[in-house]
Amino acid sequence: MEAELAIHVDGLTKVYNLYDRPLDRIKEALHPGGRKYHRSFHALRDISFDVKRGETFGIIGRNGSGKSTLLRILAGVLTPTGGNAHVNGKVSALLELGAGFNPELTGLENVYLQGTLMGFTRAETDERVPAIEAFADIGEFIHQPVKHYSSGMFVRLAFACAISVEPDIMIVDEALAVGDAKFQVKCFECLRQLRMKGTSILLVTHSIDQIVTHCSRAILLDRGEVVMNGEPRLVANKYMDLLFGKERISAPDVEPVTAGSAGSVPSPGSALHAREDMFASRNGYNPNEYRWGDGTAEILDYRLDAGGEAYPLTVSAGQVIHMSVSVRFNVDMVRPIFGLTVKTKEGVPVYGANSETLECECFQQLGAAGTTARIDVEFVCRLASGDYFLSLGIATRRGEEIVPHDRRYDSVHLLVRPNRRFFGMADLELSISARQLSP
Repeated sequence: MEAELAIHVDGLTKVYNLYDRPLDRIKEALHPGGRKYHRSFHALRDISFDVKRGETFGIIGRNGSGKSTLLRILAGVLTPTGGNAHVNGKVSALLELGAGFNPELTGLENVYLQGTLMGFTRAETDERVPAIEAFADIGEFIHQPVKHYSSGMFVRLAFACAISVEPDIMIVDEALAVGDAKFQVKCFECLRQLRMKGTSILLVTHSIDQIVTHCSRAILLDRGEVVMNGEPRLVANKYMDLLFGKERISAPDVEPVTAGSAGSVPSPGSALHAREDMFASRNGYNPNEYRWGDGTAEILDYRLDAGGEAYPLTVSAGQVIHMSVSVRFNVDMVRPIFGLTVKTKEGVPVYGANSETLECECFQQLGAAGTTARIDVEFVCRLASGDYFLSLGIATRRGEEIVPHDRRYDSVHLLVRPNRRFFGMADLELSISARQLSP
């Protein structure tokens, strides 16, 4: 194993034997002819990847894709059926809430138990206790049995114990999802500091934002196989494909409504064209957009104005940006949902909203098959200088499920001019005043 690698996984496979009845397990063990009473379930199939030292590596996938099985093998909890998983260094794993904790013991007693399991002497654990207590910040509850802890208190203490061992490899499996926002910020700052010291971090989460923001590389697992391994933003897009479906169906030939109809776009001689997809011909269009959906509604065209200029090359902080979008409905829809998201070039969302969150009642009138609607949005640019991308989408709700019809991710490029009034990501229009006080 190369010295710069923290983890090397090659052809890793894990197979479970599933029995329909407990008796079948006994029958199989005692059968003189070796008859099989089980069926095989492949939790992992020929998984291969490397993690470098000091790298934050994301693992994402749907429930049941094999993420937790993979991490348990890397942590030494499970034995693989085939292949190899080489781990170079001390591993600290936060696999699930309260794993390794005795619910009858107090929090402090569990701290010493964890220290013993990690091979620390009593004196070495004594040295770490103050830092663990400070980070967990659960006060006097550290002297109470952990069976009385809330999920948040549980994860605070578990995370504090995990980082106290100063690991070479830190494995975090969804446990931070139960922490409050302030604690999550505290944890990610701690993980950043560990990474700066050379610790490799494996982060398993369903949060696309966390994968894009915190990881340098990521893999997507599905049904025990690696679907994609690469740049986090691309892996996140592929994950969305698996969740909602990538295939686009052929839209039926329909005649757009004529100008002047309710919700219709202007005539072909105006800025927006209803009869064909003109989106890619507009200035500011990003040819590397990621488009997907079932095609029963289509985003055909857009116009963007800022400061009286159409399709500007750059915009300034404080300018009002107006955008008109044409959408064609190929089948009847009830209360379609239109959304817009602004993201940085790294893929981090800065702002997002849709017609449902904004309670736009006018959308109740849209969605008749064969019609085309013009949707107007307006916002004030409060962004710092740099490159941003606008993502647009049209969808409908089916019970609790959101059905995407046409989503054009990172489809429009927005370049914001430099501004010396502030730094950071957004202009909050801070005002400062002062007055002299008498001595």
